[in-house]
Amino acid sequence: MSEDDKRAEAIRRQGRTAAIVIAGAMLLWMLAQFLGAKLGIAPRFMFLIDMATLAAFFWALVVTYQIWRLRRTN
Repeated sequence: MSEDDKRAEAIRRQGRTAAIVIAGAMLLWMLAQFLGAKLGIAPRFMFLIDMATLAAFFWALVVTYQIWRLRRTN
């Protein structure tokens, strides 16, 4: 396997990871919103869930930016 193939595979793996984090965070957030309304969870805990979701989105944004930079250098 050449160096370019290894780099391309690493980029694909990072892309898949970012996509899974984005989709998973959104699904978990939607589930938490639904359950929070049904179970009457305190707003401070719901806010904590919102902040965790935003952190996951921010992490995915950083990884996506890194992928973009790697692809530009190729």
